[in-house]
Parts: sequence; structure tokens; C-alpha cells
Amino acid sequence: MKLTRRDALVVGAGAFVALGLPLSASAGLGEDAIAAFTGGAEMADGGITLTAPEIAENGNTVPIEVDAPGASEILVLAMGNPTPSVATFKFGPLAASQAASTRIRLAGTQDVVAIAKMADGSFAKASATVKVTIGGCGG
Repeated sequence: MKLTRRDALVVGAGAFVALGLPLSASAGLGEDAIAAFTGGAEMADGGITLTAPEIAENGNTVPIEVDAPGASEILVLAMGNPTPSVATFKFGPLAASQAASTRIRLAGTQDVVAIAKMADGSFAKASATVKVTIGGCGG
């Protein structure tokens, strides 16, 4: 079989489209997870604190902390990951504080979003952009 220039262009265009599909599809997954968690309700910008580093030298272990006094649940999302949902923390009525810390994996530079469901049914949102460098060189 002889590969012509036209065949090479068609194969190249098909590969380009195939590589672009997962990125555009994963962008909507984070929004879908937020809508499922909040039921489409409005979110306030205060009431929750998300602490994440501005620059992470290793995307495999990025430390984050969330704190939302009066929250019954906190959802953490990494919006640029293929699977955006990272963690859901649930707090009972006897919880001493409504705070949690963990390490998450980030696929690259992206926004980390935390949404808290308060005891009264309202929602609060906080976000932070984390730049993931490659080998600590700012790439």
C-alpha cells in the first residue's frame, strides 16, 4: 500500500481531532460535578477557605487544606484532571471542626475548586490556581 500526501493529511487530522476530544470533554465534567453537588443552587464566595500552593514542583503530591465552619460536606475538584472529583469530606453534628487536609494529584497547571454545603443548605465556593512545574524549572 502506498501512502499518499492526502492520506497522511487525513490521518494526521484524525489524530489531532482524537487527541482534542478528551480535553474538551473533561472541561465539562467539572461543571457537571458542581451542578450535581449543588443541584444548580447559587454559591457564595465567602464561608470557605482553600489553601493550596501557588507553585507545585511535583504534581503527584500537592498539599491542600479546606476549612468551612458550619459545613456538612466539602467537595474538592481539580478542574483540569481527566476525573475532576478529588475528594468529598462529610462532617457529622459532633465534628470538632469542619476542616480537612490532604495531598492531591494534578495533571498540570489548573484550578482547584472547593465547594462547601452548609448546614442551612446554602453553598460556598473557593478556588485557587496551582501552577505545576516540571522538575521545578517553571515549565
